[in-house]
Amino acid sequence: MFFKKTLRDVDVRGKRVLVRVDFNVSLTEDRNVLDDTRILASLPTIRHLISQGAKTIIITHLGRPKNYDAHLRVDPLAEALSRYIARPVRKLDRTVGEEVKKVIEIMKPGDVLMLENLRFHEEEKRNDPQFARELASLADIFVNDAFGTAHRAHASTVGVPKYLPAVAGFLLETEVVHLTKLLETPERPFYAVLGGNKIADKLGVISNFLNRVDELFLGGGMCFTFLKARGLNVGKSIVWDEYLEEAKRIMKEIEKGNSRCSLHLPLDFVLAPEISEVAESKVTTVENFYDDWMGLDIGPMTQKFYRDSLQEAKTIFWNGPMGVFEIEKFAAGTKMICETMAYSRGTTIVGGGDSDAALRRFGYSGLITFVSTGGGACLKFLEGEPLPGVESLLDATEVVKV
Repeated sequence: MFFKKTLRDVDVRGKRVLVRVDFNVSLTEDRNVLDDTRILASLPTIRHLISQGAKTIIITHLGRPKNYDAHLRVDPLAEALSRYIARPVRKLDRTVGEEVKKVIEIMKPGDVLMLENLRFHEEEKRNDPQFARELASLADIFVNDAFGTAHRAHASTVGVPKYLPAVAGFLLETEVVHLTKLLETPERPFYAVLGGNKIADKLGVISNFLNRVDELFLGGGMCFTFLKARGLNVGKSIVWDEYLEEAKRIMKEIEKGNSRCSLHLPLDFVLAPEISEVAESKVTTVENFYDDWMGLDIGPMTQKFYRDSLQEAKTIFWNGPMGVFEIEKFAAGTKMICETMAYSRGTTIVGGGDSDAALRRFGYSGLITFVSTGGGACLKFLEGEPLPGVESLLDATEVVKV
């Protein structure tokens, strides 16, 4: 269930529609789009607007520029979008101002315009009211289709809706519907796999999952904080000491029976003295860690246990690789998770850019039920936190006045 107004609820014929997308994609050295996943994900919204005769004005950010950066102009995005929708996408070198307004005035129904990188304006990230008003003055209706930035309270996500009727695009709606079902009505057993290095991004999710998932499997760099919290030697592996107490608290809650789920940590690891393709590597159990080595992948015993366990699930959520999958000798654990997810008979949901990259690297991206386009936003949602970019939209019961 989605409790916000969507694009279906508004008449966009002949209207100027400002669409916030998340086209923050990777580019090659010669500035061609390397990963078009996010562009493809917003095509249903853009094509709908074109078919309805709207004047579509697209805004996005790209990278993390400090004011203007010629290498982060959005021209490659406009060129890529033009190929996908088979019509010209005019791109302007400005984001707001009289020049932009003049071009919009001569737009015809079905035309598509892309404005320059939002983050060339420092006012965007600080949600400056004047910048939000300037953006809003360009259009009659605002559509937010940028789930990847929905956890950010920026001018283009929460500022503009103060001045325009604001509804969700089809991508944002789909994201929220899938993740809401995951939290509220998953088919059981419901298992979650969490990896990656940044434990700070995952602790809130783990806490919220304690009474929602049936089994929780940890890997990647984040698991070493939990292992150290158990008093185990983890050598030179990455450890976030500031989160040791929180890791202890979570494990105590589970041990006391105060949670629904069971927690599983790796049984063995692939170790190396450094992150390198030519580094010597060895497999050892968690009790026999080498002092000057680091864990760079889960080991074969863990892989078998995780794979066999996950085959029982009817719903699986995965975020974060099990190791340094970009290097072949440390990729087996992450590849196993990709394969297990792909061939699961249940619902499979993946969140996070690294997990999506792993799926594509190993050829399994088309075999997943749903892959979220927003790593940070996905995790915030699964923590149970409201997303500013969603909260700022019109409620489903409100009347749209355009």
